[in-house]
Amino acid sequence: MTAKKQKIANLIFMITFVFGQEYPPPTDLITIPTAGTLARGSFSLGMRIQDEGGMILGLSAGITDRFQFGISYGSPNLIGDDSLRWYPHPEASLKYLLIDENRTMPGIALGVNTQGFGDYNDSDSLMRYDMKAYGVYLAASKNWKSPFGNMGLHSGINYNFIEIVDGDEDPNLFFGIDFELNPEFSLLIEYNSALNENDKTAQTMSIANGGYLNAAIRWSIVESLHLEINLNNLLFDEEKVDYFKREIKITYIEYF
Repeated sequence: MTAKKQKIANLIFMITFVFGQEYPPPTDLITIPTAGTLARGSFSLGMRIQDEGGMILGLSAGITDRFQFGISYGSPNLIGDDSLRWYPHPEASLKYLLIDENRTMPGIALGVNTQGFGDYNDSDSLMRYDMKAYGVYLAASKNWKSPFGNMGLHSGINYNFIEIVDGDEDPNLFFGIDFELNPEFSLLIEYNSALNENDKTAQTMSIANGGYLNAAIRWSIVESLHLEINLNNLLFDEEKVDYFKREIKITYIEYF
């Protein structure tokens, strides 16, 4: 091979290395869903430790390589000395991968997730979580292999068809990015525009100011165990709260 051909081959290799899709996307970032699904025969057990002693436990399973199903349940004050309260009922999640990701096109998935976050507000007839569930959604994900590892861009649109007593039934948009710093640590950033929380009654109780901006560091302790430190609601409404939310999420993935 001539020197010129060798240079061309090296250039093609570098372009493929940097921009070629190789890794599947994660199934979710901090709160937003992605187009990624669990592999067939695998399951994911997650535990989200929220502020004020709240906790959400979730179990998801890959039924096929395209379809996953999950259930979750929790309490807004499981840890603490107040009267124990539980969420009104278990929540469910479904996701189906419609279009596979390739080098030029993102993967696209259709799903439903009824699990919200934070306290559940039922005393004032709002009948909703502090941060609404995503409801039915369409998510798109595109991944690249960078010199450090995987990098993914994610976006989508969702409509919450359950938490609508507050009078706000608008569709919502969300965006996110995950970036591997090395094989163990990843940086996650996401933005939930909260367009379905800007009606008068919802705006009165919402502690977000211009949507939810969340960031996290995810540590893959081993291949199947992930520890996540979440900094949520960084755009908090200073007239209602003077802090952002700190959370811990633990995820364990294994095969049957």
